Amino acid sequence: MARRPPRCSGEFRRAQLVTSAPDPELGAGRWVPRISDWRVWLGFGITGFCVWLAVRGIPLAEVAQAIEGAHFWSLFALSAPCYLLSVYFRALRWRYLVQPVAEVPRSMLYRSTALGFAGNNLLPLRVGELIRAWTLARGAKIPLASVVGTIALERVLDAVTVLAMALGGLGYLASAAPAGPDGPSELTRILGQGAMLLIPAAAAPVFVLVLLRLAPAQTIRLALLCARVLPKGIQISLESAMHAFVEGLGALRGGRHLLWIALDSVMIWLVTGTAPILLGFYFFGIEMGGPLETLVHAWILLGAVGAAVAIPSAPGFIGPYQLAFTAVLVPFGVAKPTALALGVVVWLIFWVTLTAQGLLYAAFSRGDGFELSRGPE
Repeated sequence: MARRPPRCSGEFRRAQLVTSAPDPELGAGRWVPRISDWRVWLGFGITGFCVWLAVRGIPLAEVAQAIEGAHFWSLFALSAPCYLLSVYFRALRWRYLVQPVAEVPRSMLYRSTALGFAGNNLLPLRVGELIRAWTLARGAKIPLASVVGTIALERVLDAVTVLAMALGGLGYLASAAPAGPDGPSELTRILGQGAMLLIPAAAAPVFVLVLLRLAPAQTIRLALLCARVLPKGIQISLESAMHAFVEGLGALRGGRHLLWIALDSVMIWLVTGTAPILLGFYFFGIEMGGPLETLVHAWILLGAVGAAVAIPSAPGFIGPYQLAFTAVLVPFGVAKPTALALGVVVWLIFWVTLTAQGLLYAAFSRGDGFELSRGPE
């Protein structure tokens, strides 16, 4: 008897274009890109290059010595709950983003978010985002394209938040840095230039967001007109992504609804995202000045990490994550081995905590019909 292919809705096909995942009709195994996929090798290549940049000229024996003296298990015990709380606040924020489509229980949102993080840590090409969207669409019985749109909106909110944090931190340090007898110091000039570069980077997503909110059809037509020089497949993916994103914009209704989204974003980044870095500073004995200066440096570093993990890389963001630590901390006077050691330890705690949580959810989900080989109902 011929095997009947699993059902796959039109929304699932459309979201498949957004995520650039393989054809879901072929089952879960085909969701993971083939090893021959050039994008997989590009990610590994970028990871290798970033690792080389991060470790270049740094004695690895000194890195190991810094890690040994950092009380790893104490740092792990205090940082791991912060990452779990971050997932909780992401689920809370996602609930408000999905609310225009359907009311979804927080437990279901948390589960899908946890599975998505584990998928991104273990699989190439951010397949975890597809897993996250699919599990929620299937569990809540809502259109997958709408879920993908809310995830795209999340990415914009995260980008704006971390860029604003880094921009504010650089601006503060530039204004607080004392001037020398010949005028502003070199560090002050570097901080000021960095702040000026971040202004258009932070403003661009907001500008596009406003355009898509006020004139979605015209904005999409303009984007497709500008993309006519690109291959047809990229144009189709761009159009699908923008339509899904516009659907996700339904969450931005203003008022108290928008206030809770902003508050959850603050908790994700300024609190639970910053705490592991501050703990790392403490356990590695890194002095950044007074409490406010230390907090500002942590925000700048977190902004750099947020930008680094956005670029293509191997699963788990290894390479760009560590490079962000050395690139930011060394100019501020932190020893290179210490900066790299901190980047390795903070990344390891993040990776182990969220991967273990996602794998536990995947294991317990076997009993309630969790299958990646089927599309949403």
